[in-house]
Amino acid sequence: MMQIVPIDTVMRSLSDPTRRAVFERVVRSDEITVVELTRGSGVTQGAISQHLKSLKQAGLVAERPEGRNVYYRAKPEGLEPLVDWMSHYGVFWRERFANLRTLMKEIDP
Repeated sequence: MMQIVPIDTVMRSLSDPTRRAVFERVVRSDEITVVELTRGSGVTQGAISQHLKSLKQAGLVAERPEGRNVYYRAKPEGLEPLVDWMSHYGVFWRERFANLRTLMKEIDP
């Protein structure tokens, strides 16, 4: 059963630039460990773990322990609250683009 996470939690989690960078690296990988995420990031392993904890609480990543390693993978469905919220404003942009199209036709018939 999928737990629905409030949009505030998702937005708060993605508001941090370092956390967004961690999330983007997880998205680009099938699965990735904290050690791999730490390598070359300029951020401590402890900080990476804290960012992953926040992303997990927001429903954006899942973890799979295997021996001494924990593998993280992206959960695209975790972005649904954000996508739903953004789609609400799609009407606004469609109207603006329609108005722009009309204006462009008037300027250059």
